[in-house]
Amino acid sequence: MAAHRRSRQHPLTGPAVRTAATFALAGAATTTAFGGTGHAEPRPTAAQIKARVDRLYQEAEAATEKYNGTKERVESARRSLDSLRDESARRTERLNTSRNALGSIATAQYRGGGLDPALQLALTSDPDEYLERAARAERVGARHASAIAGVHRQLMELARLKAQAGERMATLETRRAELARHKATVREKLAAAERLLAELTSEQRAAYNGGGPADAPARADRSSTPRGPLQAPSSRAAQAVAYAYGALGKPYVWGATGPGAFDCSGLTQAAWRSAGVSLPRTTYTQVNAGRRVPRSQLAPGDLVFFYSGVSHVGLYIGGGQMIHAPRPGAPVRVAPIDQMPFAGATRPA
Repeated sequence: MAAHRRSRQHPLTGPAVRTAATFALAGAATTTAFGGTGHAEPRPTAAQIKARVDRLYQEAEAATEKYNGTKERVESARRSLDSLRDESARRTERLNTSRNALGSIATAQYRGGGLDPALQLALTSDPDEYLERAARAERVGARHASAIAGVHRQLMELARLKAQAGERMATLETRRAELARHKATVREKLAAAERLLAELTSEQRAAYNGGGPADAPARADRSSTPRGPLQAPSSRAAQAVAYAYGALGKPYVWGATGPGAFDCSGLTQAAWRSAGVSLPRTTYTQVNAGRRVPRSQLAPGDLVFFYSGVSHVGLYIGGGQMIHAPRPGAPVRVAPIDQMPFAGATRPA
């Protein structure tokens, strides 16, 4: 019985426990040797990393274009609100002037004191004076009524302007929140791309930043791309191309429109602005600016768009080449339009 009690006092000892521990350790080793290595995530190749970075940059650029469009709407809402506030201030000043005029009339009547104007008129003994006073009282009464009605109209208009300003303010706040969301998305995508690029060697990263997308195979429709030198269809198009050449080497900065840095639509907008042509701010609005042209009829100065969501744009310069602002880390450069999935082209002027 004593031996039995001693064995129950030490449940974690004994041959059976040691045997069980041995099996457990063996099982853990087996799991590590087979299950662990079987589920380990294989390290991505340089090509896979580059493809993922390309996708992140494309998503960041799509978010950038949304940011650009929303920023324009924020500025528009802000200008509208400022205009309403200015108009409200002018109306308030006019209202105060009208109120002061009514106050002066009321004060004058009070100081005149005594009899009601109608009674004063009735007690006039001179017929000529009576008629003169009657005509004057009628005119004064009409002016007073008109002044009061004018103040009432001004109050109503001021209330309308204030309500409209409140609506514009609400719209502005909504746009600002939307702007912040797009900005956060861009930064998130760019940060993820940078983390992936950090996994490449310095040589691989330099090669990536110096070239085009890693997953950009030659397109089957290359034969439809004009080759050789082409003449710009207009002096404005020639000026836009000249501006783009002058921007070569300048950095890509999302949301930038020059002159020191550009994003893709910022570059095309600035190039055509130098030629006296105003383009919308974003890729998905620029694609509707001007006349659509087929790929086989591209000419220098045309805007060329890429991807199904029309999230990238470049300026065609002839010979199947364009000048564009590719992505962060890659400055404005000349590149073949076959580098990315072609979505369409327009000719602004």
